[in-house]
Amino acid sequence: MMIRLVPNIFCDKLSDGLEFFVTCLGFAVLHRDKELAVVARDGAKAYLVENPEFAARDRPQIAIETDTIDEIFQEISARAPHILHPNASQIELRPWGFREFGVRDESDVCVIFRQPSR
Repeated sequence: MMIRLVPNIFCDKLSDGLEFFVTCLGFAVLHRDKELAVVARDGAKAYLVENPEFAARDRPQIAIETDTIDEIFQEISARAPHILHPNASQIELRPWGFREFGVRDESDVCVIFRQPSR
């Protein structure tokens, strides 16, 4: 049985990844060393890896499914409105049946929050 997918997200500087995920998105740090941090919130988890070479080549888009999109949107809008994605800065119903909004950091790591519309 597969339980969850946990992405590695490469950062030019680990502090930038922590700023985005912890300060702006409210994740908690589960582990941190010189080049790696494990962050989590509710059932979502990511490994932030400091590697400037990989960060320059890999700008991921990550989706987090939720059942509380309105609350998460309000929280992020109040805490860090500057990270709302310019093309997805409001919750919108998408043709594929999800209500979504997005955030991105200065290096173009993008996180889409989505909730089934039904």
